[in-house]
Amino acid sequence: MNTELSDAIMRAVDEGFNDQVAYTQKLVSYASQRGEEFAIQDFMYRDLAARGFKMDRFNMDEAQLTAHEGGAPFSKDHSRAPIVVGIHHPKEEEGRSLILQHHLDVVPVGPEDMWEQAPYGGTIVGDRLYGRGSGDMKAGAAANVFALEALKRIGLQPAATVYLQSVVEEESTGNGAMQTFLRGYTADAVLIPEPEDNKLVRTCGGVLWFEVEVRGIPVHVREMGEGANAIDAAYRVIGALREIEEKWNAEKHQHRGYETEPKPINMNIGIIEGGDWGSSVPAWCKFQVRVSIYPGQNAQQKLREIMDHMANFARGDRFLAQNPPKLTQNGFNAEGYYLEPGSEAEAALARAHENAFRAPLETLTTPAYLDARVYALYNRVPTLCYGPVSRNIHGFDEYVSLESLRNVTKTMALFIADWCGTEPI
Repeated sequence: MNTELSDAIMRAVDEGFNDQVAYTQKLVSYASQRGEEFAIQDFMYRDLAARGFKMDRFNMDEAQLTAHEGGAPFSKDHSRAPIVVGIHHPKEEEGRSLILQHHLDVVPVGPEDMWEQAPYGGTIVGDRLYGRGSGDMKAGAAANVFALEALKRIGLQPAATVYLQSVVEEESTGNGAMQTFLRGYTADAVLIPEPEDNKLVRTCGGVLWFEVEVRGIPVHVREMGEGANAIDAAYRVIGALREIEEKWNAEKHQHRGYETEPKPINMNIGIIEGGDWGSSVPAWCKFQVRVSIYPGQNAQQKLREIMDHMANFARGDRFLAQNPPKLTQNGFNAEGYYLEPGSEAEAALARAHENAFRAPLETLTTPAYLDARVYALYNRVPTLCYGPVSRNIHGFDEYVSLESLRNVTKTMALFIADWCGTEPI
């Protein structure tokens, strides 16, 4: 790409950046927690249609998803919001095709009085745009739209098919991205602007979600020695599960990209509930678990390893031997991936990043879930997960850096022009 075109694209991003920030604030204003993403997906559908995209909107197919090895089980909480895809077709298909993907579901905000900024306010303080989902990943969603708008601003469009995919269920199952694959969408490369500190993800862990239920024997607390406290028993089961976490972390040297990570495998007890009355020995306790696995590991085999370890522990526990805990998978069933270096797509992104940031593109390892795994493992195409600096994602006062977002959008626009080629509108 010549310098004149490169400079024109970056100027176009700057000229449209105020609109891009306002668009990001609009997205943040939607409280699009799990199951409540209909309004924001409808907004995305109308907006992309108004920008000239051909549109596809479809529901998730439970039978298809649960039959696929990378699909996750449905639960009563599974979102029924649609998937939205905007399609750009060029006049002449001369470049390489591309999927631009983002998710618009967000995690709960927690106690609002623990936020300094309104969770859905989109408040700007200095370089920071605050709000739930501002970084993860509504800023990336806006960047997908405005990277293409930057080309349009100078009278150009991609000379290849581009699919702009807006999905849900990224935060709990990954089924939204999986459904786009099952519907038949594919391309020569994929770019997903998750908040990755201006870096490219080299390797990403897989994730499992499951629930454990422990039953007890209720009695009055004055006779609690004659009963069995389900919450106490659940604590013992959690301790046994921590042994799995420790074992898997000790194996990190066997896995590319994780050798120097301090703690690549994280097991989180995300929800715990139990009992019915403060003066009764609790008869039940349930807790939900999220744990990561290494790339290349089969999700169901690792779940079986967890189940076997828990069953072995229970057999050695006087109470649990007669009342074994029950494990139910209730979300992520996702394997990780490793992005092999050397693809033309990565080289194009590196060139674009260096133009925008005046610095070489760096890579990183993440033990978190990314929808990128769908495209890397099943579409089997180069999948670039790369995005802006954000902080406190899933925490209080989440924010995205606007200057980082500006430069990431420049990188994306340059990458699209290089990868897809351009033609006059």
